[in-house]
Amino acid sequence: MANNLTPLIDQFAYADLLRTVGTVAAARDISVYSVGGVVRDLLLGLKTQDLDFVTVGAGTGIRLARSVAHMLGGTTVHVYDKFGTAAIRVPVGEDRAVLEFVAARRESYRGHSRKPDVEGGTLEEDLKRRDFTVNAMAVSLEPGRFGLLLDPHDGQRDLEARQLRTPLPPGRTFRDDPLRMVRAARFAAQLDFMVDADVLVAMRSEGHRMCIVSQERVTEELERMMLSPAPSTGWHYLEQTGLLKGIFPELARLKGVQSVRGRKHKDNFLHTLKVLNNVIAIAPPDAYWLRWAALLHDIAKPRVKRFAPGPGWTFHGHEDLGGRMVPKIFQRLRLPLDERMEYVRKLVALHHRPVALVDDTVTDSAVRRLLFDAGDALDDLMLLVRADITSRNRRRVERYLRAFDEVEEKFAIVEEKDHLRNFQPPVDGKEIMEAIGIGEGIAIGIIKHAIREAILEGSIPNEHAPAHELMLQIKDEALRRAELFDYMMRSLKGPERRAIGAIKQELFSGAIPPEREMALQHLYAAKDCVLHEATDVKRAEHPT
Repeated sequence: MANNLTPLIDQFAYADLLRTVGTVAAARDISVYSVGGVVRDLLLGLKTQDLDFVTVGAGTGIRLARSVAHMLGGTTVHVYDKFGTAAIRVPVGEDRAVLEFVAARRESYRGHSRKPDVEGGTLEEDLKRRDFTVNAMAVSLEPGRFGLLLDPHDGQRDLEARQLRTPLPPGRTFRDDPLRMVRAARFAAQLDFMVDADVLVAMRSEGHRMCIVSQERVTEELERMMLSPAPSTGWHYLEQTGLLKGIFPELARLKGVQSVRGRKHKDNFLHTLKVLNNVIAIAPPDAYWLRWAALLHDIAKPRVKRFAPGPGWTFHGHEDLGGRMVPKIFQRLRLPLDERMEYVRKLVALHHRPVALVDDTVTDSAVRRLLFDAGDALDDLMLLVRADITSRNRRRVERYLRAFDEVEEKFAIVEEKDHLRNFQPPVDGKEIMEAIGIGEGIAIGIIKHAIREAILEGSIPNEHAPAHELMLQIKDEALRRAELFDYMMRSLKGPERRAIGAIKQELFSGAIPPEREMALQHLYAAKDCVLHEATDVKRAEHPT
């Protein structure tokens, strides 16, 4: 095993930077060491950009960070006085590295606090408090001892064995910072390491401590795990130790096989991880949110699972319900609620639609609608659909893949003719207002909706002239429906306004009677239906 890492350091772009830090520290009589991930990655031959330094002596971390920043030309120093840490960003070749400095310390969590108590300590105490032995090594940067490795907890041995152990007894390590249990799963996925049996036992027994950890810190680890080469490894460990039930209960509910009359369904948790592995194997490396779509594609199956004597186990509607679950899951996990969430929601909701297009009797209208609904995400949707084939029957897999090839040929033929991906209406709102002589309002939306539906059904081509002609044909009906909408909006009071969406849907797509009184009766019936459904749901949730 190596005792001096100078030959390894000299192979990396940041070698001169480490020597500079050591030289500046020596000039100020500060002992400094590279610690943690950078040492681990040096020994594994991996690239790293986050460089952590530990100094010995109260306040020396911040002092050294300021001195190094001055030496490097006035780089901004971000200081966190409460924790005695500082960070600077510096260019290293074409990249930028983050240098973090901290004085050696002892750190622990007390009771149900989410914030640690921090005290000064020795280098040995600092290494001992770290999460895993492979991260509890240090390299001296002192000019006379440059590259000397300190490995008091046999981290090198664990690197060679590809296992994760803790410097202290794992129960104590996890009580000090429960997030380390999630980090165990993340490092296992990131480094392809096994988690030590004693560590797994402690993860099971200390899982209740996760309640003191903020969601943001947990999600940061989950995102790093999802970026790793094998995130399914990490999800396996979280499920195996019971942590998944608290961290991601919807995913945990996928686990298990139920049997009725000797008929079983597959383990949807294991299936989900196979789909995730398949996506990683066939998708581009930067398709990060496609990984989340794979993880969530069957998330609603436990809620719709049914058994019937004939068909057996069914999961009807899981894709639609799953799509509706995505925003709440993203919100709870503190994941972005912007177009990235919408992309995942769309793929989850649509992932069964291409299967229905395999049938030779499928109309061009069905193909047009999927082209329209998927838009830019169509290619990724087809990657997800292919990844969703996890059968062990090779012939069955090949048959499905050939069928999806034929579906993609249908897409190409219809798209060449109708140009529906990234659909833009051939008649826009401004033209409608000028042609009919009206201002903004629901009539514009009704007309645009009718034109879009006519194009998707194949009634008119996706061209301006026929769309303009249809606009003129339906303008009076659109104005009539808009007047009905305005009347209904004036009549709805208080809780009744929950029915606005249903009323609007009827006016956009429903068969509205031509007589005004009958039309209003029809809309009031739609309102009552929504309100009754809401009352039934409330009663089911809060029975007397």
